[in-house]
Amino acid sequence: MSSIMIRPPAVAGTFYPANPLELQTMVRAFLQATTIPTPVVPKALIVPHAGYIYSGAIAASAYAYWQTLTQGINRIILLGPSHRYPLRGIALTNAQAYATPLGNVPLTQSMHDSLLRLPYVSVLEQAHIAEHSLEVHLPFLQTLFHDFCLIPLVVGEASPQQVGHVLNLLWGDEKTLIVISSDLSHYHPYAIAQAMDTKTSQAIEQLKFDALHYEDACGRNPITGLLYVAKQRGLNVKMVDLRNSGDTAGTKERVVGYGAYIVH
Repeated sequence: MSSIMIRPPAVAGTFYPANPLELQTMVRAFLQATTIPTPVVPKALIVPHAGYIYSGAIAASAYAYWQTLTQGINRIILLGPSHRYPLRGIALTNAQAYATPLGNVPLTQSMHDSLLRLPYVSVLEQAHIAEHSLEVHLPFLQTLFHDFCLIPLVVGEASPQQVGHVLNLLWGDEKTLIVISSDLSHYHPYAIAQAMDTKTSQAIEQLKFDALHYEDACGRNPITGLLYVAKQRGLNVKMVDLRNSGDTAGTKERVVGYGAYIVH
């Protein structure tokens, strides 16, 4: 099977700056503008994946909780939905690194054999090559952590139990962190989006993985998998930011919703 050794950036210069200095300055500004009310260290985050001018500040409101974890984190599990390639199950990549303007993020295949024993997990490069839902988080992770390996997973049609089983396999110890990538409602008028996203946010905080629908969140499948595991493990989910593109850099006629959550 053919494979890419280094997966190049697909959305640098569109979703986020292609210039390394500009990108680093923007990410740091987002993080520094965030106030953390309680010093909780989350195991996992749910964060949005739109262009940085739209959702970067919302994502940073969750990532800021990891600013004290500069040492000791050696593995990040990153799950996002497939926007461009129809997919059943969950896709791995054989790439050795994901590239961003800030450098290469090394990938680890140490768990591939265990994951590929699951009938709904496969290696599928086409699912990774143009997918933005994973890529946009890497500059945040590169800014926070200097020495970590990544396991990127593109999630297509998969049940909460299937995604949850993968998460349990990869859960690890306190040196492993999890990021779930998802936006919320898409292209509704501002007030309707606010009502929809508030309802979705309540379901997420209450771990109601069976209450989420595709119109509620494009990353519904990775989110529901995490909620399934959080319920199993007795964890809490807390919303730390809830806005939409009409609050940040867009009009209010047709907005996209963004929520940021910590799981601890």
